[in-house]
Amino acid sequence: MPPKRTSTSETPTMTQAAIRQLIADGIATAMEAQAATMANTNRNVISNYKGFMSCQPSYFNGTEGAVGLIRWFERTESVFSRSKCAEEDRVTFATGTLTDDALSWWNAYAQPIGIEQANRITWTELKRLLTNKYCPRTEIKKMEDEFYGLTVKENDLKTYVRRFQELAVLCPNMVPNTEKLMEAFIGGLPQSIEGNVTASKPQTLEEATNIAHRLMDQILKRDSVQETTDHK
Repeated sequence: MPPKRTSTSETPTMTQAAIRQLIADGIATAMEAQAATMANTNRNVISNYKGFMSCQPSYFNGTEGAVGLIRWFERTESVFSRSKCAEEDRVTFATGTLTDDALSWWNAYAQPIGIEQANRITWTELKRLLTNKYCPRTEIKKMEDEFYGLTVKENDLKTYVRRFQELAVLCPNMVPNTEKLMEAFIGGLPQSIEGNVTASKPQTLEEATNIAHRLMDQILKRDSVQETTDHK
């Protein structure tokens, strides 16, 4: 019976210490990669915030009333556009411009859920929260009543458009969709241009506004020529 062959080499076995070292090295590598990613993210956020602040955003302290709030919304959104602010940074950056009572309100809102969670809400949600806080129901009711009767006075289309846009933001329940928004806007125009704006079938408020301005300019120029002719 031939003798059993014996292996000339044995498969090395890893000691517990070596296994622990490999695990430790893997964890260390993963943590280093995560730290590098977080560092890059932080640098990007800081850089973006500097860009946001360089555009000189407005501040809001909570005492400016409904019109002051809507002005802050508009100016802040303008800064978002000019600074190319990322959607996920908007609430963080915007709340950095709150002061006094408005800042106290934001801190009270964020405290129960944590600032990181608070900063995850959308810009639209932040606007809703601020509107609920700084536009009391009594004031909203007055603006809704004004919205019902808002019309162009003395051919001053510019003032009408500005106030309509303010009220549309502050009274969102008055214009729940684009169709209702267009109906409300066109309904307040002078009869001399209302029909033509409707016939143009604008798809957005901006488009309707541009059409109205063009038609109004034509009427004003015609009236001016007629007045000059009458005085000759």
